[in-house]
Amino acid sequence: MNKEEIQNISFQLISYAGDAFSCFMKAVAKAKEGKYEEADELLRSGDEQLVKAHKAQTDLLVAEAQGSNLEFSVLLIHAQDHLMTTIMYERIAKEFISLYKERR
Repeated sequence: MNKEEIQNISFQLISYAGDAFSCFMKAVAKAKEGKYEEADELLRSGDEQLVKAHKAQTDLLVAEAQGSNLEFSVLLIHAQDHLMTTIMYERIAKEFISLYKERR
């Protein structure tokens, strides 16, 4: 896998993870307003974006497992950081939404 392909996948990770994070943030805000159906829909949308991000990440993992020498860069590390942060925030967002639902 060449540098350009790795950069492309890195940008995919950043984009999908960013979209997912945005959905999760909006979902918490909707739940706080008591709009639980909208919050659940935003969670589903965020989860769909995370699946796309995981697919991009899997492409990197498969390439490395098949012997490709992946050239690491700050961009790739940044992309992985975005994904990890989004996965953690997804868990927190779901917990917040659950707590808002219990409170009603």
